[in-house]
Amino acid sequence: MMAEELYDVNDEQLVEERLAARDLYEELTTIPFRDKARQTALVQRLFGSVGQNVEVRPRFVCDYGYNIHVGDNFFANFDCILLDTCDITIGNNALLAPRVQIYTAAHPLNVADRTSWLGVGQPVKIGNNAWIGGNATILPGVTLGDNVVVGGGSVVTKSFGDNVVLAGNPARVIKQLDAQGNPIEY
Repeated sequence: MMAEELYDVNDEQLVEERLAARDLYEELTTIPFRDKARQTALVQRLFGSVGQNVEVRPRFVCDYGYNIHVGDNFFANFDCILLDTCDITIGNNALLAPRVQIYTAAHPLNVADRTSWLGVGQPVKIGNNAWIGGNATILPGVTLGDNVVVGGGSVVTKSFGDNVVLAGNPARVIKQLDAQGNPIEY
């Protein structure tokens, strides 16, 4: 799975690991909003690595959790879905608006493989200072550089470098930014 090769989605160990992650993210929904210490402790148990000052609001959903790596000042608003068949790596100062979806999981195009419940995945990497708008979707294999803004509802199907604003389906560059995040006027 982590080698980006076909794997059995119904493998007993993988099913158990997904259920363990589900126990944790469902527990997250029961923690009182003001109890940041308990919430942080649970996210530290769920994710593979966590920086300082991390907030994940319910109803957060993932596959395994341990393939999610976030830096300092990470915020995931309500109803985010991070399907982490492979690594999802997100830098410092990242903001995920409500209902952001980041997928590393996919299924093969071949009918026999797909209907046999084989899966495949590719990692997703997002740099520092990212802002991903509500209902945006980032597909397997995408890398986004530093200072990237993804407009709400966008579907990011390919990789982009630093200092850009993306929007649309499929997402495309609609604006260039300077290193401080200010629009560059032409």
